[in-house]
Amino acid sequence: MNQQKRRARLAGLLYLLVILFGTFAELYARAQVIVPGDLAATASKIAAQPGLFRIGFVSDLIMQVSFFFLPLVLYKLLKHVDKDQAALMVLSVVVGVAIMCINMLNHYAVILLLQDGVLSQSFSPAQVNEWVTFFLRLHGNGYRIAQLFFGIWLFPLGYLSYHSGLIPKTIGVLLMVGCFSFLLDFFLFFLLPNYSGATSSAVTFVTVIAEFSMCLWLLIVGVKSKPTRALQ
Repeated sequence: MNQQKRRARLAGLLYLLVILFGTFAELYARAQVIVPGDLAATASKIAAQPGLFRIGFVSDLIMQVSFFFLPLVLYKLLKHVDKDQAALMVLSVVVGVAIMCINMLNHYAVILLLQDGVLSQSFSPAQVNEWVTFFLRLHGNGYRIAQLFFGIWLFPLGYLSYHSGLIPKTIGVLLMVGCFSFLLDFFLFFLLPNYSGATSSAVTFVTVIAEFSMCLWLLIVGVKSKPTRALQ
């Protein structure tokens, strides 16, 4: 059981790193320089604060590395319930992380456009601003594509948590519901042109609660009792 507690706390730490570095990159580093609806101001702010934009880039990569290792630790913790569901959990995250890592090229393209002298001489300032916005939008949409797999991973995680005897069943249920709210948000974003950020936050609210609850439980409590027998 001590080994299970250590695994749970390591998983909680990795989950916390995913949340902290991902939040910093999206809600601070990029939010500080992106001015919605103003191409010139956005390009100007990024050019004026390249260090912050690069820190956001590195923060995203740290988040992705942490996310890569997270399901591997959870697999060790929860595989006794159902190895097939545990494998699905790992594969979903691996695919999602791969998409996010490739998508980071769109983030770095902005840096090249604004700081590479050869490229900046090939385009007018207005064209550079348009390309910057284009790559930022590609980067945002790339995250949305990865979201498909980060929605899928929540169902096996919730299922395994619910049946494990290690984690409160309430958290398991929230995670499974969070899977469907994340997937709903994914489809609404691509199907509805005027889908707003406020609506997206409302749709994914249960997912946020579920993941924060899981992270805090693993980090603070670890596991609560002996694991159940495998369902297979």
